[in-house]
Amino acid sequence: MPEQDKRVAVVTGATSGIGLEVARVLASSGHRVLIGARDADNVAATVKELSAEGLEVDGAVLDVRSSDLVQAWVQRAVDRFGTIDVLVNNAGRSGGGVTADLAEELWHDVIDTNLNSVFRVTHAVLNTGGMRHKDRGRIINIASTAGKQGVVLGAPYSASKHGVVGFTKALGNELAPTGITVNAVCPGYVETPMAQRVRAGYAAAYDTTEDAILEKFRSKIPLGRYSTPQEVAGLVGYLASDTAASLTSQALNVCGGLGNF
Repeated sequence: MPEQDKRVAVVTGATSGIGLEVARVLASSGHRVLIGARDADNVAATVKELSAEGLEVDGAVLDVRSSDLVQAWVQRAVDRFGTIDVLVNNAGRSGGGVTADLAEELWHDVIDTNLNSVFRVTHAVLNTGGMRHKDRGRIINIASTAGKQGVVLGAPYSASKHGVVGFTKALGNELAPTGITVNAVCPGYVETPMAQRVRAGYAAAYDTTEDAILEKFRSKIPLGRYSTPQEVAGLVGYLASDTAASLTSQALNVCGGLGNF
């Protein structure tokens, strides 16, 4: 495919877990991809890894809490590849605890990282990235099944992901006449580095072992296992495709049956 015909995708939080696999899936399907994450060494290592696989990937440091860094990152994509066709808002963090004991700073950082960032990056891609002038675009937000139901000891996280789902549905309906689709992917339990940190947090909160928490979580999943980052990325790849053109304003679960709503 000629370079000028390849679509351009940008993926936040793309150096590990779901984000890394999303970048790999999109690049493998012919997209030119810009990744972003906070750690410059991780960004460089990921670009090297994916480039060694024959994929067209670039990267730049990105903190989604910073409007200036978001703007510079989107501009990097435009300068390197041209206007943006696909945005995957994947960057996020865990965070919670006993709500009465939460530090206000933690609440604000979870909301800023998980929710405000989705607006911040989307705004930049629609404008600086030129997507609003296209008749075909894809905005895919990585939310969570926690964005559809409450999670005990996870009020900040659950609130932020509910916000992402709401933003997705509102923007999807707003942009539908333009041909740009907006959808959310809602993973349940997925085996990633963040999942390991979450289990450690619950183990400390309940004064038990991480293995016990893992078994407790698995027992709630009808399929009896965690989903994989590749399985989540597969749905993102579909939503980015032409075949998914009539899917918009949806929040789709990848959760082994954990949520059927």
